[in-house]
Amino acid sequence: MFDQGPHAVLRGGGVCVILKTPADEMPQVEYWGRDFVCAANDAADGAAFDESALAALDAMTLKDTPPNKPDAAWRPSLIPQGAEGWAGRAGLECSRGGRPVYARWTHVESVSEPSALTVTAEDAVNGLRLTATLRIAESGLVIARHAVTNIADPNAAPGGAAQAVPNADEPLAVNWLDATLPMPKRVDMLTQFTGRWPLEKQPATAALPVGSVTRDCRRGKTGHDSPWMFIASVGTPRSQSDEIWACHLAWSGNQTYRIDNLSAHEPVVGAGELLGPGEVRLAPGESYTTPEVCFSYSSRGLDGVADRFHGWLRSLPGHVDVAAKPRPFTLNTWEAVYFNHDEATLKRLADRAAEVGVERFVLDDGWFHERRDDTRGLGDWVVDPEVWPAGLDGLAVHVHDLGMEFGLWFEPEMVNLDSDLARAHPDWILAAPEAVPCREDLSYRTQYVLDLANPDTYAHVRDQMAALIERLGVDYIKWDHNREVTEPMHDGRFGLHEQTEACYRLFDELKTRFPGLEIESCSSGGARTDAGILQHADRIWASDSNDPRDRVDIQRWTELIVPPEMIGAHVGPSPAHSTARATDLSYRAAISLTGCSGFEWNILECSDDEIAVLKSFVALYKELRGLLHAGRVMHADLKDPSLRARGVVNADRTRAVWVVATVDNIRDWLAERLCVTGLDPERSYRVRLRREIGESHWGWVTPQWLTDAGKSDETGFVAPGRLLAEVGLQLPNLWPMQAIVLEFEAV
Repeated sequence: MFDQGPHAVLRGGGVCVILKTPADEMPQVEYWGRDFVCAANDAADGAAFDESALAALDAMTLKDTPPNKPDAAWRPSLIPQGAEGWAGRAGLECSRGGRPVYARWTHVESVSEPSALTVTAEDAVNGLRLTATLRIAESGLVIARHAVTNIADPNAAPGGAAQAVPNADEPLAVNWLDATLPMPKRVDMLTQFTGRWPLEKQPATAALPVGSVTRDCRRGKTGHDSPWMFIASVGTPRSQSDEIWACHLAWSGNQTYRIDNLSAHEPVVGAGELLGPGEVRLAPGESYTTPEVCFSYSSRGLDGVADRFHGWLRSLPGHVDVAAKPRPFTLNTWEAVYFNHDEATLKRLADRAAEVGVERFVLDDGWFHERRDDTRGLGDWVVDPEVWPAGLDGLAVHVHDLGMEFGLWFEPEMVNLDSDLARAHPDWILAAPEAVPCREDLSYRTQYVLDLANPDTYAHVRDQMAALIERLGVDYIKWDHNREVTEPMHDGRFGLHEQTEACYRLFDELKTRFPGLEIESCSSGGARTDAGILQHADRIWASDSNDPRDRVDIQRWTELIVPPEMIGAHVGPSPAHSTARATDLSYRAAISLTGCSGFEWNILECSDDEIAVLKSFVALYKELRGLLHAGRVMHADLKDPSLRARGVVNADRTRAVWVVATVDNIRDWLAERLCVTGLDPERSYRVRLRREIGESHWGWVTPQWLTDAGKSDETGFVAPGRLLAEVGLQLPNLWPMQAIVLEFEAV
């Protein structure tokens, strides 16, 4: 058999990536997918595949024998380039002095570890160095991050010891640097996302597009209609079965997602930061490092994709520690009072919140200077003396004395032109110079963006926030970002990358200065929920809609990446303020259990009966949250489009909670069975219907098991785990927009 050269084999979390690493060539990915064993001793110790197996892999997958260039580029390299014969979108596009730079690697080194690869490639002719990294997290998530450096020497003489680079005195302009991985030819469907305020994370599945196709997000943040993920599959993706190849960009600025589906090549999926014109111009010695791009392979459908993201995020050192501090039950005042702040009313609301068991009280928008509506005051983070003549101190002390945490709303990246800050420093606004202040019609929600990459702006915002956090003992910040960033001009050039990095830095600096402070990322709801902000925030607000009919799907797709302990999911009033749809309290409470529960509601208006249900619901949340926020999440594959079923099971499979809900009339007279997956097939489980959410309603079918599961004593329904998974529970005929909560406990 002909020599195919060395390989790198990366393994972790049940995933394997195999790369061919020939000398002085960019490595080529030969395989990305389910881990398998090619040597007899691998099953015991996870040793590297032997060379005979790797040679066989080459022979099995090469379309021709050498020499076969440029046709060999049917297997693209880790950074595919036109110089390799690649006909799709290049992995790296750059120029120098207006002259395109076509990278040809003159020296490539690869350093491989069991779960990571670092490639350093230099192009001496064009004066650039590329560092490509690929690693597999313990969860099996593949994470790529690359960097390009300008190594041109402007002083090098032609024929000298150093390579003379054309236009070496010009900066290296980087248009893009993407991370990509190949997929099998059998992939035929692509799922991506769109949405709007307040209806985020709406999936769209269609045939895999032909050709080199990109989808961009230019909103200056992740965006309500962001592609968010590219999910490739064979057929329509299912929750618990079939293979999935998914890609997500961990970045909160502009984005590009890409598919290259070309006839002569294996399909390629990838993503990268969408850089602005002239945004990255590297002087000699300067580098640009990409955001992380996450690749999730699953042989267990969409739930397997989510497992890999949840496992990775939960392993990060800054992730919320639900064992040390269970996720508090929160009340936010926005839909309770809006801008109508009154200290006496808010103290009474805090009293009622403490009475029903709330643990965190958050004062939303409206507390700062001249903030009576959304047209004034942003940027002036000082308490309004007209509404709060004694300051916020009294409310903060009252909340703390009731045993609750005190939270406060900020929108640190924004400013109204009608504010002291904008009048004093119009030059601190991140916009094209001609846009401010004469073109006020181009504002969005009467707001502009502050240039946080400006050190003076950054320090002003940080210091105003820090003064209030320290004075009031603020435990929690709801951090909003309502405006899109359309003209990010910083120091005369496109500055969105620096703006995004400054936002991350401000999150981190405040949390370092005030240990224990938690920050929620909100962006008109769920417009900034990517895995970039998740590495700095403690919680996200998935949507401004508290309508449970919408929330059940928004949260289902949000938790493809975001673990439930980070998703704020509140019970709002009925009718919902976002849709005017009326729903039962039991339905709103059940859907709230799929995230971090709370209230977005003036509960001073609740009846005595409602207060009794709220107390029992909050107690149920506190009882179950140790499981709900640490377990493995799964979703049933149901035929009826009106049904939703979501479960969480703990690590030792002794306990699970499922929420079954309807979003419309069920289709058939006899509803489906729920196959309760994730349990131990060799154990039996007691099934309990948790009535603490309030009364749920269903029609003409009430299965015997459900009657028994509703009993409060130990004579309730018990069944083997194998039967629960393989036969399933006959569901009742739930009415439209009704839900039940089921608990399974091993006996």
